[in-house]
Amino acid sequence: MDNDTITAIATAAGKGGIGIVRLSGPKSLAIAAQLTQTDLSPRHALFSSFVDKNLEKIDEGIALYFPRPHSFTGEDVVELQGHGGAVVLNLLLAETVKLGARIARPGEFSERAFLNDKIDLVQAEAIADIIESRSETAARSAMRSLSGEFSKKIQTLTNEITKLRIYVEAAIDFPEEEVDFVSDGYVLNELNQLSSSIEAIWRQAKQGSLIRDGVSVVIIGKPNAGKSSLLNLLAGDDLAIVNQRAGTTRDILREDIQIDGLPLRIIDTAGLRDSDDEIEQEGIRRAKKEIEKADVILFMRDSVTEGAFTEDKKQTIESIHKELSSFEIIPLKSTSFIVVNNKIDISGSRASVDTNNYFTEVSLSAKTGDGFNLFTKSLKTLCGFSDSENNFVARSRHIEAIDNARGYILEGKKQLLENQAGELLAEDLRQAQNYLGMITGKVSSDDLLGEIFSSFCIGK
Repeated sequence: MDNDTITAIATAAGKGGIGIVRLSGPKSLAIAAQLTQTDLSPRHALFSSFVDKNLEKIDEGIALYFPRPHSFTGEDVVELQGHGGAVVLNLLLAETVKLGARIARPGEFSERAFLNDKIDLVQAEAIADIIESRSETAARSAMRSLSGEFSKKIQTLTNEITKLRIYVEAAIDFPEEEVDFVSDGYVLNELNQLSSSIEAIWRQAKQGSLIRDGVSVVIIGKPNAGKSSLLNLLAGDDLAIVNQRAGTTRDILREDIQIDGLPLRIIDTAGLRDSDDEIEQEGIRRAKKEIEKADVILFMRDSVTEGAFTEDKKQTIESIHKELSSFEIIPLKSTSFIVVNNKIDISGSRASVDTNNYFTEVSLSAKTGDGFNLFTKSLKTLCGFSDSENNFVARSRHIEAIDNARGYILEGKKQLLENQAGELLAEDLRQAQNYLGMITGKVSSDDLLGEIFSSFCIGK
């Protein structure tokens, strides 16, 4: 931990009614006293002028002092709340540097809070997630993480593992006590409970990841299948030009939306067909890049001109992949498909959903909206999303750590049942505990911390 004093503008760039310069560290109070020419009282708002070394006024506003350890960072913290203009804020910031502070690194305020045990790593990440929230659901879920709900679940699970480790290792280290944990059923019962608990947390973390990161949804299909109409229907606005002439969409159109709290990035692509038109070829090339990294592909079909698929669903998905490969497109193995049979308002078919082992098939009208609710429900189900009020945000590293911990618990159970190997069980429990510790920062490397905090705002 550096013992120097850091400073940064804590409000967003641009004009605003209020702008804040934040200080943290041992010189914060002395710097504030010099700027205000007044002694600050803890947790009392002081209206004052902010002056330079020549006592020339820079700005005026509110000064707030939070003494350590009862502050966000655990150090002496001062906030100078003045007018929100870029020039005046930078003048005030420059003066704090002249008086002995240094410009903070991205995320350094939150990093100091973490290093001083004011927050754990999950809560630190939640600060950034609140700022970057793309929906009301994401903001509320991030706030639940910041308040410690996610951390408490991880800590409870860690405590259970610790208790079981103590029991197993005591039986190994003190054989004279004749504790037969293999046959007494206690350890197996505890392992089963641990497996259930970590599975539940893993599912919640997956939900949290969806809420935070959203889902990339790419709409593909032949020209004039109704891709742009579906984009407009999803966005609730006329974003894309809709025309009976094939090939109207030649570039990639993107729109960020949400459905019941699930953030989606919808990407409309140029129609897939052989064309000599250079502009259309470029549109198809760009579509290819989006398709290859999509989470979900909406395969649009004109139910009037293209007819029905074969009853063999495996053969159907193989034909879709074959069609994509003819354009040298290879989606991710994890990519999910929804086949959308459009234009039922013309074909006379009814709105419906058919889910099988290979894809989900929805019949709708992008023009009239008939079947749209069935479609959005199917999309949420395919993504594994539920709009629970108990969700918390999670990142890919959290899911990976939970998954690794889950794997070690299952391996430990295998060692118990198949080999009666208490030593190996104890080691698997230790590894599981370490992976859970990585989530909250109880076990972490400097590289991990650097990567996390470097993505923060300067003033955080």
